[in-house]
Amino acid sequence: MLDTQSVCYAAATCSFFHKCAMDPLCYANIDLTSVVPKVNNVVVSTMIQRAGKVLRSLKLGIVPGPIASPGSSQPLVYTIRNSVDASGFSWNDKRSRQGKESSILTRSCLSSLSGDIDTPGVLLRRLHLYNIERMDNAALCAALSACPSLLDLEIVGLHVELRQTLESVSKHCHLIERLYFESSKTGRDDSLKLPTCCDLVNNCPHLTSLSLRGFKLHDHKVRILVKGFRKLKYVDFSTSYSITGTFLRNLGGSAGGNLLEVLILRDCMHLKEVEVARFSTAILAGDFKLLRHLDISNREGLASEGDWYHRCYTTSVIPVKQLLEERPGFCLLAEFPPEGSFVEIEQMIGSDTYSDFSSPSQPSSHTLDGMLFMSSSESSYNSDPGSGYEDGQDSSYVIYEESSDEVDFLVV
Repeated sequence: MLDTQSVCYAAATCSFFHKCAMDPLCYANIDLTSVVPKVNNVVVSTMIQRAGKVLRSLKLGIVPGPIASPGSSQPLVYTIRNSVDASGFSWNDKRSRQGKESSILTRSCLSSLSGDIDTPGVLLRRLHLYNIERMDNAALCAALSACPSLLDLEIVGLHVELRQTLESVSKHCHLIERLYFESSKTGRDDSLKLPTCCDLVNNCPHLTSLSLRGFKLHDHKVRILVKGFRKLKYVDFSTSYSITGTFLRNLGGSAGGNLLEVLILRDCMHLKEVEVARFSTAILAGDFKLLRHLDISNREGLASEGDWYHRCYTTSVIPVKQLLEERPGFCLLAEFPPEGSFVEIEQMIGSDTYSDFSSPSQPSSHTLDGMLFMSSSESSYNSDPGSGYEDGQDSSYVIYEESSDEVDFLVV
């Protein structure tokens, strides 16, 4: 019933608690993430071996902020400051936080998962790895090969290749439902190939949430992924370098694309305004009936049709008003830099969360310590689409400083 750290504290208290802490169930869900390095390979190996086949969840590495990530069921509390990404922290701006050699994880930290059929990895359901700088492709692939029951895989800040990782997932993790992979080198990993995409689609039919952030993805490859997965509901290609948005064309008629509920294309440098407009028109025409959250925010603005060097900072060609009128409960997030000619955020979702602040049927505003607090019945936004939405009346809450050009949005 205790978290991993509390189990360790209790075990050090007395011989009786130490004996109790030897129960494998105490280590069914191992969470050894921290802001600074605290554990090494020996600690990880010991806990995995104590858990044995009872092991269901394993989280390792260095995290600079909230552990919960987009697509997870856990709520987040964070600040989006202008163009900082919506995950609540920027993994790609992280600094090396590995500490002393006695508290460092290396490529062999997952070796205890591997082995014969009775090894701990055989029934592991969740594996989250953060900023383990000494992890390499061979070690990660060996670990994945020992986890055939994996449902949830999250990889952030590891120096591993996208293609090799996805090949291992498609070969060994056929039950995978959620895949979150953020590159440690934004825009430089162009390793993904068409056969890898096809194999992943064919071998992992249960995937419902796919996040590939910071990779050099091309539209024809992304289209295979989005169109191919028949149960796909959540997609996040934020900071993907090569995506233009052409993969969205005629996607609504396919089984995969038509089931989308959340689509995040935040800070995709080559995302074209015309493709976003075409996609919005398709939504108005009746496609993507289940889509309830679309994020096209971009710190560089959207690319124009003819020349991507020419940036667009408005949503003038996007039928925003009509879209929100015809799709109640739809959330469109379009945040552009303040130096652009226009910054617009249109948000709508159903929620009773803020009923104590303002009646949803009456727009209002309140001044709090130099900040303007606005509420409207026509818009609202939930910062964590993966956490789900509640039925109810529509409301929105945007907080910003009146006297500053830099806009802050506080989302709870």
